[in-house]
Amino acid sequence: MATKTKRSNKKLIIGLSIALLVLVGIVVWKGKGNDKSESVTTEKVQKRTIKEMVAASGKVFPEAEVKISSDVSGEVVELFIVEGDSVTKGQLLARINPDAYQSQVERGAANVNTSKAQLANSRASIEGARAQREQLEAQLTNAQAIFKRNTTLHQEGVISDADYEASQATLRQLEANIRASDANFKSSQESAKGAEFGVQSAAAALKELQTSLKKTSIYAPTSGIVSKLNIKKGERVLGTIQMAGTEILRIANLNSMEVQVEVSESDIPRVAIGNLVEIDVDAYPSRKFEGKVYQIANSAANTATATAALTSDQVTNFVVKIRILQSSYADLIGSQAKKIYPFRPGMSASVEINTNKLDGILSVPIQAVTTRDDDAKKTADKAKEKEEDELKSSAEQKSEKSASADNKKVKELVFVCSADTVKIVEVTTGIQDDSYIQIKTGLQEGEEIVAGPYTAVSLRLKSGTKITKNKDAKEKK
Repeated sequence: MATKTKRSNKKLIIGLSIALLVLVGIVVWKGKGNDKSESVTTEKVQKRTIKEMVAASGKVFPEAEVKISSDVSGEVVELFIVEGDSVTKGQLLARINPDAYQSQVERGAANVNTSKAQLANSRASIEGARAQREQLEAQLTNAQAIFKRNTTLHQEGVISDADYEASQATLRQLEANIRASDANFKSSQESAKGAEFGVQSAAAALKELQTSLKKTSIYAPTSGIVSKLNIKKGERVLGTIQMAGTEILRIANLNSMEVQVEVSESDIPRVAIGNLVEIDVDAYPSRKFEGKVYQIANSAANTATATAALTSDQVTNFVVKIRILQSSYADLIGSQAKKIYPFRPGMSASVEINTNKLDGILSVPIQAVTTRDDDAKKTADKAKEKEEDELKSSAEQKSEKSASADNKKVKELVFVCSADTVKIVEVTTGIQDDSYIQIKTGLQEGEEIVAGPYTAVSLRLKSGTKITKNKDAKEKK
């Protein structure tokens, strides 16, 4: 009987123990179910170095590249270079068929000789007119003496009236001949001047034709590398004298290269001449090159026409030129005897322009800073209703307070850890890089702030929310 009682007591104790365990489990489970803490990652406010960068992409170009076109039209009869050749200033590059221009020069020389012959004839006419006048002057002197003598004789009655009048007529005729001779002399002088101008015009035309003949031989205007060759021997080219001609080739100085990129209008105010640049060239994926901004366009790249300049439905970019520092790729150039040019015109490149750098500034992760438009909106709406009730008679004051409320709508906030909860702190931010953002006011070095997850910071956390610190916290869905 005693044995049965002991067994019953033992079963009762076991049952009570099981019931107690179940009850504890239920309490623990309910406690966990009611735990509304947010699992977050935290980070300390620290001093860091932040580089503010502007990213852009573009192409590699030579800093100095000369496009060479022919001034005259014709067939390329000789071509002395190939693409990639190194040339020096004054070197003969190509020759265009000179036959037509040679015949024009010969015809121009003949015209010069003809003009010179006409000038010689005009000068001979001047000499003839001068001799004729001298002859007439001698005759006039003789006629004047005869007329003077006949006047005396006529007064004495020695000669008749007819003889007197005949000598008088001869004198007048010679005087008229002198005047005609003077006119002829002046005409001969003017003809000679016209012939001189004719010689000058023919000589100028000949000089122009000789220049055109010289231009059939194309010489290098500068030293460099033939970066592009657009023609072959036997092809015809169009001259640039009266229209846009054929581009024959380009000579580039590959010792000095640049990257041209387009920067958006929102970023261009931060870019300045002298900014250091990190350059990635697709041809060298494992290397970064250094550069420096040396030119910024004053006009947008896509405002070629007035219509484009007035439309705002397209992205506005500005061209920025970045010189690639040779010191960053000196090892790729090679020896002077076998010089290698690592960059070629048209290579793709991406850049990061260092527009600002601050050392030892307070900063936090970018995702730790958020804004709460909804809460701010409610506050602004209440302020607006209060204004309408209190200041119905003053439209100007309502406008000012409404503007003040609008300025308070967007605030930058950070959640600071306080034991197992968070509190909201309003901050003022500055520059940022890819990971961190500067904190100007609101936080102190060493304070612990919530750094993530992003959805918790931006949506779920509120002042007083319980948190669980977890370095591997994942976002709740």
